[in-house]
Order: sequence, then C-alpha cells, then structure tokens
Amino acid sequence: MKILAIHNRYQIRGGEDESFDLETSLLEKNGHQVIRYIKDNKIIDELPLWQVGLRTIWSRSDYRSIRGLIQKERVDLAHIQNHFPLVSPSAYYAAKHEGIPVVQSLRNYRLYCLNSYLFREQKVCEDCLGKSIPLPGVVHKCYRNSRLGSTVVTASISTHRLLKTYQTQVDAFIVLTEFAKQKYIHNGIPAEKVFIKPNFVDPDPKAGRGDGGFVLFVGRLSAEKGISVLLRAWEVLGKRTQLKIVGEGPLQSDVEAAAVNTAGIQYLGRQSLADVYDLIGQATALIFPSLWYEGMPRVIIEAFAKGTPVIASYLGAMVTMIEHQKTGLHFQVGNSDALIEQVFWMLDHPQAWSEMRQAARSNYELNYTAEQNYQMLMQIYQRVLGSVSRVP
Repeated sequence: MKILAIHNRYQIRGGEDESFDLETSLLEKNGHQVIRYIKDNKIIDELPLWQVGLRTIWSRSDYRSIRGLIQKERVDLAHIQNHFPLVSPSAYYAAKHEGIPVVQSLRNYRLYCLNSYLFREQKVCEDCLGKSIPLPGVVHKCYRNSRLGSTVVTASISTHRLLKTYQTQVDAFIVLTEFAKQKYIHNGIPAEKVFIKPNFVDPDPKAGRGDGGFVLFVGRLSAEKGISVLLRAWEVLGKRTQLKIVGEGPLQSDVEAAAVNTAGIQYLGRQSLADVYDLIGQATALIFPSLWYEGMPRVIIEAFAKGTPVIASYLGAMVTMIEHQKTGLHFQVGNSDALIEQVFWMLDHPQAWSEMRQAARSNYELNYTAEQNYQMLMQIYQRVLGSVSRVP
C-alpha cells in the first residue's frame, strides 16, 4: 500500500509529532511505502500574520502540491495527523478531488476549540461546543492570548463547519479513547466514521526495577499540565519522597524556583528519550496531575511499558487508561491534598505497589504494542479503501 502521510509539525516538538514519526515508521517496517508531506510551524514567525490567517482557512499552495503529489505517486490513501495551521483543511479536498480516501487522526479538540485543549483559566471549558461560531474563544482570546489570532482561528473553524468539511471530506477519524470518541460524536462527527486506536510505544523499552527512590513528572511545564498542583503537593511530600521533574515550558521558572526553595524537588530540564526511559524505569511512580482532558498521554504508556504505575488526575483519558489501585492511582483533579493522600498510600503499601508494577507492565503488553497497533490501523485503512471508488 502507498500512503500519503500529511503532518504540520509544532514549534515545540510534542506527542503528535512523535506519534506521526512512530506511525509512519511502523508502516514502513511492515512493507508499505509512505510519502511524507510535512510543514513545520517554525516558519510561522517569518510569515505575515495575514498570510498565516488565510492559510489556516485554505492553503492554495498546499492544495495544488498535494494534488500534484497524489497524481505523481499514485497513492492509495491520505492520512492526516495535523493540518493546523499551514496545510489547512484544503488537504482533504485535494485528496478527494483525486479520488482517494482520507483518514484524520484527532489527538486534540481543535475542531471545536481555539486552543485545542477545552481548557481555560485553570479548568475544563466547553463554552464553544455546540456553537456554529465559537465566539467565546474570541472574547477570551483563547488562541495564544490574541484577539486577532483567535478571530482567525474562529474564521477557519466556522468556515469548515458551514461547508461541512469534516462530515463530507473525511472518510475516517482515528481517536485515542472512548471518551474522545463520544465527545466528537456528540458534536457532529458521524459515529460510523469514528474509530478508536490508541497510541503505542516502539521499540519496547522493557520493564525497569523501580528502585530509584523517587517519583517522576515528565511533560510540558504549562498550566494545563497541573504544574501548580504538583508543586503545592511537594511542599508537604518533599519530606517523604523526592520528585524529579523533566521538561520545558512557560512555567519553567516556577519549577526552577521550587527546586531551590522546596525540599525534595529536583529539576532536570530537557532529557533525551533514552534518559527519560531510564528515569521512568527507576521511578517508584509517574505523577500526572493534568487539568485538561488530554488525548492519550504517551508518557503514561511509556510508564506502563517500564512497569511503573501512574498517579493521575481522575479526568478524561486518564479515567480509562489507569485502573485505580491496579495500574496506578487516581486523585481529584486540581486537588493537591488529594494528590498528597495518594502518594502517602503508595509509600504505605510497598507490597501492593510491587504487584501494581507487574499489572502496569501487563497492561502495556496487552494494549500498547506496535504489533497490535498495526493490525488496528490496517483494519481502518481497509475499511475506507473498501468504501471509496478511485477516480480513474
């Protein structure tokens, strides 16, 4: 099979970029030919804002380029990971005009939400759901705290809702969890077009020993990740166990200050993937205090692969990914006292925690390997290929 893989990379590399690279490599390992069409958001700062705005709604250049690439390579299927903002939904129309099916992976809520997180002012926000024009996002400047930028993104969302782009131009949507599937169905995506396929970790990093004597946070240092909840909790927990923090982001200065002023916190900055895996394997637990729904956090799957249980907010994807007192622990979202309580439970139940390490590893082997993920992806591809007749 020849697949056109389309992706708009982020300015700061994140989970979607990692997923794109892993998935395309997985396809190639299994004998498929992958044609990559990639744009990088690093060029945004070099472009006039009006040009970026227009491209967000419709990119004429990408429409022409994608049509030409399909004609030249005779690809069987287009799979889009992220089209925002440079490629735009014009990619769907280009593929459809060439008669090939379109698959779209959905790893956030950009179809309805200007900042894609359904998150505002430190809490979940669904004010724009169900609205043909997401005006609350403009009022609150939800896209990069910019009224102009928010207006541009609103124009793109509203235009393609009016055109019914997502209902008519996409043959299959891949979501990560049942939670996300229901959100999309309730907001207008046809149920028969939504398929669940989780993230995966490849190659298998193998289980660690969990003997490092610390717990670990890995992720973007930003408000929606619950950094403030984490730091408040360690004002108490620092006397009992060490917290190591890996990552970068807008709240980095807060983390650096906490590492100086609060006992038990060590900030490690950005680390290589190999070093992150090593740290996860050594950690007693991964702490995941996110305040938003999340898509399917790759770091949780990586923790399971290393046999490390996860202590996470009871919210969104984390509700179904983690089984309380089996593969990890849940605590009330945004509640640092509740996080403290669950860390104390972990420290006070070493035998149960040892058993939970084995359960976490088994969860990875059952649900998140490359082999299982490839079979699920092929089933989706075959489904859409059987439903679309190619234009001769």
